[in-house]
Amino acid sequence: MVFQVSHTTSYDYESDVTFCHNIATLKPKTLAGQTLLDYKLEITPAPSEITERIDFFGNYITRFSLQKEHKKLKVTATSKVLRNFNEQPDITASEKGKNITLNEALSALKSNDEHIIDARQYILESILIAKITPEIKAYAEISFKPNRSIFDAAIELMQRIYTEFDFDPTFSNVATPIHEVIKAKKGVCQDFAQIAIACVRSVGLPARYISGYIETLPPPGKEKLIGTDASHAWVSLYIPGFGWVDFDPTNNQIPKNQHIIVAWGRDYYDVPPLKGVIYSTGKNKMNVAVDIRPFEDLNT
Repeated sequence: MVFQVSHTTSYDYESDVTFCHNIATLKPKTLAGQTLLDYKLEITPAPSEITERIDFFGNYITRFSLQKEHKKLKVTATSKVLRNFNEQPDITASEKGKNITLNEALSALKSNDEHIIDARQYILESILIAKITPEIKAYAEISFKPNRSIFDAAIELMQRIYTEFDFDPTFSNVATPIHEVIKAKKGVCQDFAQIAIACVRSVGLPARYISGYIETLPPPGKEKLIGTDASHAWVSLYIPGFGWVDFDPTNNQIPKNQHIIVAWGRDYYDVPPLKGVIYSTGKNKMNVAVDIRPFEDLNT
């Protein structure tokens, strides 16, 4: 499946902005099962400086600065992405991977293998997952037992979050602590991913935050509206002897062709689509419009 993704972020400022510096994390990755075919980043007004590099986690980031007065900023990333889940390693076909127990995994994570060393950084606390409470650990231990397959445990944890948490975009924001989310059992995809990560880390396993998109389908008989999609987030668990396996607790599924990976990090703080600083006064208004659709739909 080939998708075209358009992600537009617009800012309207109450007062003139004299200077701004921004980091965009909007360029999808190329990896097993996903190929970036085309990418374009349009910024209005045109930036005074712009550079692209790969960050510590292997994500594409673009730094840009505007050094002239402006009251509006518009950033549009357009990507064409080929997804083929069949080209990814299949955890269900790996007897060792899908059957490794928690005790076995914790022992394997003591290795000095380079992949293990890289994965272990995702066990540590991070900016938004800095305090794993006893409540979170107790919630995790319902699924994660010493002699149970960690793959089966992760499947169950994903299903429990999907069933027991309510999707409520009015409850949280990027600064809402995870202990408030688990207490209220409500939030959005970002919260559900970070709760899952906190649970996995609480039992000593590596988990990372995945930022990307998911194809959404309109109700039967309705036309899909342009710009009504959104960024998405899910979690990835490192399974020794196999590698990283993704889980989407918001939709209760292992991501396949409908999920497009942009970036990964320890939590949302590492991979927001756009962040920066401005020199200005007064309020500002932000609007985000995302559209994801199969490429053939654009040619009909």
